[in-house]
Amino acid sequence: MPKQAIIQPSTEAVEIIEAPIPAPQDRDVVIKVVVTGTNPKDWKYPFWKQWPHNSGDDIAGFVHAVGKDVYEFKPGDRVAALHQPTTENGSFAEYAVAPDWTTSHLPHNVSFEEGVTIPVAAGTAIMALFADMKLPMPFMGNAEAREKRPLLIFGVTSAVGAFAAKLARLSGVHPIIGTAGRAKNFASSLVDHVVDYRQSEEKLIAAVEDILSKEGLDKKVPYIFDAISEGGTLETTLKIIKLNGGVVSTVLPPKLFARDPENFTYPPGVIAYNSAVVFVHLTHKDFGYTWFRYLGRLLQEGKLSPHPHEVVPGGLIGVLKALQKLRDGHASAVKYVCRVEETAAGVGLFDAHGHEVSREQHPPPSGENIHPLRNFPYPVDGKP
Repeated sequence: MPKQAIIQPSTEAVEIIEAPIPAPQDRDVVIKVVVTGTNPKDWKYPFWKQWPHNSGDDIAGFVHAVGKDVYEFKPGDRVAALHQPTTENGSFAEYAVAPDWTTSHLPHNVSFEEGVTIPVAAGTAIMALFADMKLPMPFMGNAEAREKRPLLIFGVTSAVGAFAAKLARLSGVHPIIGTAGRAKNFASSLVDHVVDYRQSEEKLIAAVEDILSKEGLDKKVPYIFDAISEGGTLETTLKIIKLNGGVVSTVLPPKLFARDPENFTYPPGVIAYNSAVVFVHLTHKDFGYTWFRYLGRLLQEGKLSPHPHEVVPGGLIGVLKALQKLRDGHASAVKYVCRVEETAAGVGLFDAHGHEVSREQHPPPSGENIHPLRNFPYPVDGKP
C-alpha cells in the first residue's frame, strides 16, 4: 500500500504510514508524486494546535486520476501542483491531491525537481504582487513601456522573494530593490539593486534612499513585499514606505511577528496585506486558475526559471531532514526537495537518520519551543 509521511510537532520525528490511493472529488487531480518540495511553513505549522500531519503542498509528478469535472488533465500528464493547505493527502506521500485550478502542466524542458520549486513560492508571490498589491500583470500590455514604479523586496533570495522579483520584472516593474546577505550574487541576477540586510538599519535605509535618489525618485518606497516579515523587517518598513498611498505585503502576520505586536500599526495612508497562498483555494479560484495555466506557459517559453534546489536524500525520511535544515537556518537561495521513490523505510516512527524511535522520545513541544505560528488564525472559508 502507498506510504505517506506524518510530520510530528517536535520536528524531530516522522511517522511513515500506509494510506490508500485517494479517490478524486469532482475537480481533483490525483498525482503520483515524483518529487515533493518543502517550505518553512512545514516545520512551523505542525505546531499549530499540536497537530501531526502531512503538511506538504508542493507536488511534482504524473497525473494518476482525475475527477469527473476535470477536462484539462489526463492520467500520465506531467504536472506541478499546489495542494490545498491543511487538507488531507498532501505532497509528503506517494500519492497526493490538488484542485485542477492550482495544477500546471509541466513542460518537458523542466525537471520534476525544478518544477516542484514553483507552486507554493510562486503562488504566494502572485497573490502578493497581483491580487493584493495590484501591480500590473505581465500579460496586460507593453511591460517595457511602463513608467518607473519602485518595488522593495525583503529577502529576495528566498524562493518567494525570488519569484516575486522574476514576476515583477516580467511585469515591467522597476527599479526593483532586493535585500540579501550570503547570496548576493544570486540576488544581483534578480533585481536592479541589492542592499545587504546584515548592515545596520540606518545604513540599510540610507542605501535604499540613495538608490531611489539616483533613480530620480522620491526617497520613500511606494511598494514593499516583505518575504521575511520577522527580525525587524516589519519595523524597517515603517521608516521607508511611502506614507500616502504606500502598499505593503507581508508573508507573516505582524500581530505575531512584530517586535511589539500589541502596538505595531501601519500609518493611516498605508495599505497593508498579509498575503497567503491559500486564498487561491478559497476566494481567488479564478485568479489561481489563470495564473497556474500561465506559469506553465512561462516555463515552457523559458521566461520564468525555477528556483535553485538541493535534493535531500532519503525520500519521505529525507523530508524530515529538509525541515530540520530549514528550521536551523541552513537554507540560502535554495529550495530543499525530496524524491519520494527513494523512501526505503517501512511503517513506523523515525528520526531524520532513518532510525526507528519510540513516541516517548518525542513528546509534543511546549513553552519557548512552540513556534509563534501556532496562534495564527488560519483562513477558513476565505476569511482570515
